[in-house]
Amino acid sequence: MNAPEPTPVRLRAEIAALPPYRQGRPAPEGGHKLSSNENPFDPLPSVRDAVAATAATINRYPDATALALREALAQRFGVTADEVIIGGGSVSLLAAFIQAAAGAGDEVVYAWRSFEAYPGLVTVSGATSVQVPNRADHGHELDALAAAVTDRTRVVIVCSPNNPTGVIVTADEFEAFMAKVPADLLVLLDEAYIEFVRDEASVDGATLLGRYPNLVILRTFSKAYGLAGLRVGYAIGPVPILDAARATLVPLSVTAASTAAAIASLQPEAEAELLERVGVLADRRDRLADALRATGWPVPHAQGNFVWLPAGEATVEAAEALWDAGVVARPFPGDGVRISVGDEASVDVVVETLRPLAKR
Repeated sequence: MNAPEPTPVRLRAEIAALPPYRQGRPAPEGGHKLSSNENPFDPLPSVRDAVAATAATINRYPDATALALREALAQRFGVTADEVIIGGGSVSLLAAFIQAAAGAGDEVVYAWRSFEAYPGLVTVSGATSVQVPNRADHGHELDALAAAVTDRTRVVIVCSPNNPTGVIVTADEFEAFMAKVPADLLVLLDEAYIEFVRDEASVDGATLLGRYPNLVILRTFSKAYGLAGLRVGYAIGPVPILDAARATLVPLSVTAASTAAAIASLQPEAEAELLERVGVLADRRDRLADALRATGWPVPHAQGNFVWLPAGEATVEAAEALWDAGVVARPFPGDGVRISVGDEASVDVVVETLRPLAKR
């Protein structure tokens, strides 16, 4: 790897050293892009129409607070509109909450491996990451997470289902964890893949709203609702915490097209069809995971729209084998490969490509 070019101006050393986010390779012609946890289904006609209708007003700024969408979500979750905040995907909201709570000299605690954006978001805030290793089954070790909290800790992030390993945090585990951490410590429950969960033991942030003054849940329309290209996510929590995040959030980052698409997706007929698609993907995920286990791969309990291949030192080899077969997956060198659930035809390709590697 080439050394970074020297900059002509003085920058923060930790930012200059931070690698920029890079998307994976595009899929080859006729191949399968399984690297970004995207929903493979085409957008619904009603959602496309809602987006198209906003084209007539692109000379105007959108509603900075996305009030109509906040009201729709508030009604759904039984909260007020002020207890909902909208951002350009849930990752932008994660950034806003971290910057609102943590700075130089502070710590942000989270499990590892988990969402690859967490380390960068913490570094940008000026705080320090404290990474707590996952259990042997690739799920969060919540007792260790709570034990890692110190006087310097300002934020703890819990990801369920965990990206990229797919393992849930149970409701019992989460409630025990909340009883152990200080009540003035911000806890972010990242539930980007909650709609794909079929395990009834899983934590569901919606059932915890109003119970904890330090808890914020984050969700997104990118995955289950298929709006990844429009970048719209939301968080629900106590108003003072959300107001602090509003102060750090980039203004006007959610477009009128994004809000229109999200509102259209929440309409009963559209949402029923979207959630039916989620069911198809969850079933496909389970079949993919079972088939990989049958070949000898120790795939953990997958509950997102992806499966985790704990390939360790063989990670790059596995990813390259998939690439040669026309499949783009997401390798995390030294740890494993995350494989998104795509179209039905991709399942056999993935299983048969990885079969010979499992038997080594």
